[in-house]
Amino acid sequence: MNAIRVLVVDDQRLVRDGIASLLDIQDGIEVVGQADDGQEAIEKATNLAPDVILMDVRMPVMDGVAATAQIHRRFPACKVLMLTTFDDEEYIVKSLHAGAVGYLLKDIPAARLAQAVHLAYAGIYQLEPSVAGKLVGMLSSADKAQADPAPALAVDPDLTDRELEVLRHIATGATNREIAERLVVSEGTVKNHVSSILSRLGLRDRTQAALYAYEHGLI
Repeated sequence: MNAIRVLVVDDQRLVRDGIASLLDIQDGIEVVGQADDGQEAIEKATNLAPDVILMDVRMPVMDGVAATAQIHRRFPACKVLMLTTFDDEEYIVKSLHAGAVGYLLKDIPAARLAQAVHLAYAGIYQLEPSVAGKLVGMLSSADKAQADPAPALAVDPDLTDRELEVLRHIATGATNREIAERLVVSEGTVKNHVSSILSRLGLRDRTQAALYAYEHGLI
């Protein structure tokens, strides 16, 4: 099995080198390049064809959100995973809308980061629990701040009760394995439910599914 090709993007060289060194010794991962801003990330993505990009948010020249949007549009097979110290709600939402498959903080252990790369490569949406909590809190606050809040959009009636349950778990950033454990079903069953949800709703990935759940008042 070919190693997952990873591009590390961060404007701090010491941090960038450290992440690259940690990942290079992990099984099944090969760091093929580094970039120190969003514009260089696009150039390296073009030349190196990475499978996964670990993208910082705040960088000079071009920030990670703008770079993610361009990379997602030009190279849809490439998965961008935000890795940053900033858990600002605005960055989280903008990154997910730009096409990132997850938003993680840099204080995660090396083994967890390697796992995150594998999950991103598989297209599995990821949010740190603290990040997911901020996102839910921000959306709840926005609803309460509206003098005449608009009603939640109607959920697609074709979704089954179990699919709605799975969709709620997706919105919290849970993996298929975690959802399977919570619902006491097989991981394969959860995978089938996720595929059905995406197909029924006409969504591209778990990130869009999570945003759908938020917008339709499922959490």
